[in-house]
Amino acid sequence: MPLALFALTIAAYAIGTTEFVIVGLLPTVANDLHITLPLAGLIVSVYALGVTFGAPILTALTGRIERKRLLLGLMGLFILGNSAAALSPSYEMLLVARVISAFAHGVFFSVGATIAAGLVAEDRRASAIAMMFMGLTVAIVTGVPLGTLIGQIFGWRATFFAVAALGVVAFIGIAALLPATLQKAPAAGLMEQVRVLGSGRLLLAFGMTALGYGGTFVTFTFLASILQDLTGFAESTVSLVLVLYGLAIAAGNLAGGRIADRNPAKALGWLFGLQALVLVIFTFTAPSAPAALVTLVALGFLSFANVPGLQLYVVQLAKRFRPNAVDVASALNIAAFNLGIAVGAWIGGLVVASPLGLGATPWVGALLVSGALVLTLVSSRLDRRQADLAQTV
Repeated sequence: MPLALFALTIAAYAIGTTEFVIVGLLPTVANDLHITLPLAGLIVSVYALGVTFGAPILTALTGRIERKRLLLGLMGLFILGNSAAALSPSYEMLLVARVISAFAHGVFFSVGATIAAGLVAEDRRASAIAMMFMGLTVAIVTGVPLGTLIGQIFGWRATFFAVAALGVVAFIGIAALLPATLQKAPAAGLMEQVRVLGSGRLLLAFGMTALGYGGTFVTFTFLASILQDLTGFAESTVSLVLVLYGLAIAAGNLAGGRIADRNPAKALGWLFGLQALVLVIFTFTAPSAPAALVTLVALGFLSFANVPGLQLYVVQLAKRFRPNAVDVASALNIAAFNLGIAVGAWIGGLVVASPLGLGATPWVGALLVSGALVLTLVSSRLDRRQADLAQTV
């Protein structure tokens, strides 16, 4: 893998930390700002919605900017957003600061995914995308537990100051390691961007992404509370459990890239099926510490194993159906990831506030993932039908 790819991974690590560290801090933030747990969960949803709407729009608007300069500007925005979060005097200001960080997130991953794929040979592209997204998984292994620990000891504001410092490191990494000239796809016109949303095949893939990735967040958003209130772990132990969960995510991300290199749609079908099954199992194992830990390892592995395949599949479909807007399609898929997070966190909040309670979040999440499985089977069937037609012609 080229050295430039590691620069993207460093930045992904910083962005991944700020995206997911809030999961471990939700109980702390809720207590400090005197808000309910479901209301605190909206911090996750608002960030994800900022990525959802910011990614495609800002990616299109910045399409003519030189790639390295754009990435450096995005990291500057990231540093600003996290510094503002640390200094936020109220819940409302914290939401605004999170949206600022989210704008940087959305454009970075939509552009970064196509850059990563373009840095390697065609048969290594899913692995290259997986390497960049490895920054997210390593952030979950180290950044989220450490950020949670910092928040529990020094307060959640200290965590966001630490994340801003990570952004400075990422800025330096991009400046030092990324080439000055990077290949970029031609900027797509407004009508071409609209046509991406008008492609039934791409909309189907975006639905797979939103449901398959978002289903896990019905549970993951409130994982710290589940571990404390249902499983019975002490607050200080939650950070260690998050390390274990993050290690499983890292393994799943790497394995998912390799599995998806040849046939992403087929791989996604198996991954979604297993993911839904494990979520249902977690409904019953959550109250038992040993069983919950085993289930969480399996869930962590499966939750992010689908990421490289989903991104590669969208890029492949875009090249077939909207070849002049591959970057925009990639951005819309990043938006779909985060729409799934927003909806998953919101649904999880509704479940927690309802008579069903925390314990129902896993099986509700399994319903969303099952929807992704159905869409994947439909898309795979359409792929096979098109391949058969091509052979007859």
